[in-house]
Amino acid sequence: MFTPNQFDANSLRAHPPAARVIASAFNAVHAGEAVKKYLRENPIPSAKHIYAFGLGKAACAMTSALADLIPLTDTLIVTKYAANAPQSAAVILGNHPIPDEASLTAGRAALNFVSQLTPDDLLVCLISGGGSALMTAPVIPLNELQRLTSALLANGARIDQINILRRHLDLLKGGGLAQAANGAKIISLILSDVVGDSLEAIASGPTAPDPTTIADAQNVTQVSSLRHAMRETLKPNHPIFENVENHIIASNDIALRAAKDQAEAEGFYTEIINSGLQGEAREVGKYLAGRLKEADKKYPRPFCLLAGGEMTVTLNGDGKGGRNQELALSAVNDLRDMKNVMLISIATDGEDGPTDAAGAVATENSAWRAESMGMSAENSLSRNDAYPFFDQLGDLIKPGASGTNVNDIVFIFAF
Repeated sequence: MFTPNQFDANSLRAHPPAARVIASAFNAVHAGEAVKKYLRENPIPSAKHIYAFGLGKAACAMTSALADLIPLTDTLIVTKYAANAPQSAAVILGNHPIPDEASLTAGRAALNFVSQLTPDDLLVCLISGGGSALMTAPVIPLNELQRLTSALLANGARIDQINILRRHLDLLKGGGLAQAANGAKIISLILSDVVGDSLEAIASGPTAPDPTTIADAQNVTQVSSLRHAMRETLKPNHPIFENVENHIIASNDIALRAAKDQAEAEGFYTEIINSGLQGEAREVGKYLAGRLKEADKKYPRPFCLLAGGEMTVTLNGDGKGGRNQELALSAVNDLRDMKNVMLISIATDGEDGPTDAAGAVATENSAWRAESMGMSAENSLSRNDAYPFFDQLGDLIKPGASGTNVNDIVFIFAF
């Protein structure tokens, strides 16, 4: 479980209640605890053999929780970090956010793993975010898939758009894993890391039907040659899904509600203002700073505003950072004319872009403190260079890999 100290940053130290609110959100979506809670309320049915397949950034914690409660015949985990996995499990580390040879190895292993199942068996899948890249069985060459994914990410494509394309270019996605399981009963326990909790979008839906089509995938990219390579995915009326259950056991909404409860217990007037944030991080940051100014005219202090979702970043510079750091950076100048306010944007998986930070803290003092060090928020933003900016201020949040993954959360406080 998470403690407030794990979310240490210079500007947060003076506000322990804020750190407790952040910790409460993370604890509400603790991957292992979410699995145990589900199993206490929904016992797993008996079967000749029970197999476990963990996929995603939270796969180790989720699979370990299952293994603690149920004897398993065989276990395969595909993840990014092998921490606290069951001793008997085979673990393969894929790559994220761009699939690589290890991801390809993971895809082959997954297909081989489910090929041993029979209709008398039960497969319990523990699925979390990141699975789309960590495991792949592409219908096009890997290097072509890598170029395509990199280009879409760099140009600010939404993750739901990227996953539409991924599903139609991969044998395991869009219900592909379920199709390869030889008619075995499948129960998938899922941590949602997508806005709206669409099953087909989480890890690109390996056990879920896909309502999108090849035409939808073609609209994501203008590479016409891909159309002939694309596969059609399994649709909601496919008979395979009569034997498949998909259950979301943790989500961004659950984290936000837990944060709201904790904030109210700490004495803050609290409101969840948006649970479906999407779009350019720098634009969302300005939007949220505006919502803070509006709230300051309406609500008595102290108050707390909460929001969740997943933003994107279009790369215009060669700086270092991630979407949460960029969101916080874009709010810095808008906060400078306020008093005693704080905006914290954080990735629940503990990883924001290709950095060791999960996010950052912006306050009304961030702008002048940075300027006293020779930095400008505007200049840093123009280079997508949020990490050095907040690093110098001591306001990066570095809890490490969290073992969960339910999108990003923004905490806004007025004290």
